[in-house]
Amino acid sequence: MAMAASDIEALIKAALPDAQVTITDLAGDGDHYAAHVVSAAFQGKLRVAQHKLVYAALGTRMGGELHALQLTTAVPN
Repeated sequence: MAMAASDIEALIKAALPDAQVTITDLAGDGDHYAAHVVSAAFQGKLRVAQHKLVYAALGTRMGGELHALQLTTAVPN
């Protein structure tokens, strides 16, 4: 079952309220997305820790409803 980009964005923003989230459907199938997430919560954290925060926000949907997510993270300028 596919997952809507708006649902992915909502889950991330629920966990990281200050996040600026850009979602791109890579294959047009609702299963393969790219997400660029900018949040102050990433400040001082290694990239792996930043990604873990985002994956935690998605919970069990990753690997289920959401098959693939190409993720980039950054702190605000």
